[in-house]
Amino acid sequence: MLNATLNERHFRRLSEFIENEVGIKMPATKRVMLEGRLRKRLRALGMSSFDEYVEHVFSRDDGEIVHMIDVVTTNKTDFFREPDHFRYLQEQLIPRHLPEGWGLNEPFKVWSAASSTGEEAYTLAIVLNEVAQNRRDFRYRILGTDISTAVLHTAQKAVYPAARVRPVDARLQKKYFLRSRDRDAELVRVRPELRRNVVFHRLNLMTPEFPIADRFHVIFCRNVIIYFDRPRQEAILSRLYSFLVPGGYLFLGHSESMAGLNLPLVSVAPTVYQRRKNTNREA
Repeated sequence: MLNATLNERHFRRLSEFIENEVGIKMPATKRVMLEGRLRKRLRALGMSSFDEYVEHVFSRDDGEIVHMIDVVTTNKTDFFREPDHFRYLQEQLIPRHLPEGWGLNEPFKVWSAASSTGEEAYTLAIVLNEVAQNRRDFRYRILGTDISTAVLHTAQKAVYPAARVRPVDARLQKKYFLRSRDRDAELVRVRPELRRNVVFHRLNLMTPEFPIADRFHVIFCRNVIIYFDRPRQEAILSRLYSFLVPGGYLFLGHSESMAGLNLPLVSVAPTVYQRRKNTNREA
């Protein structure tokens, strides 16, 4: 059994790096949590002390920093989480903008900016595919990004425990999920017609510039900015804003707010904000 202890000096060095790199605050109260999670990495690397591990993290460019971030980030998501957002998207937002050609002249583009294990991105695909079923000329594309390579691997596989899809309407379950041939496995997989319209890439929202060429009609960035201080929140949301088409929409989590942030976005529904179509601000 590994009994390595994360001392105060190593905790301070790691926590400062994590906050600067990822934006996640690591106060002293999280020392035990960080120690417990990083023990997994010590075991994986065959190390017996945090002295050895910390030296390894900061002296070798072998991808261990990515693995460390994977184990310290929190990834909580569900299919149709905060369902009012998906109803608003399907029942109000898209019908309002179809006459302008959104999804018709070019694909309707959505970015799930903290996609975790993919449930949000695939929920968006279900909603947009339902629109396409009734409007054959409607096309869509979804980008899912996350800082964690581990959760992105799950998202790309699109295989989930059957219990994860129970909140999904029975009709949609049958329509969009394939049951495992091994009934004992209790697994489902998202159908190919959804998967082909969703791509996933690793992205750190703290990066000053995002390597993304597209502009999006809708960006979901939900239950993420609560982990950042106000200056970082404003910097991240400002960057996201620049990737919205004029009139595009930003969705935040229900516990998040744009109050006090100087961005040309107007509230159109609870935690749904629209980019003004006419603004002098640079995109």
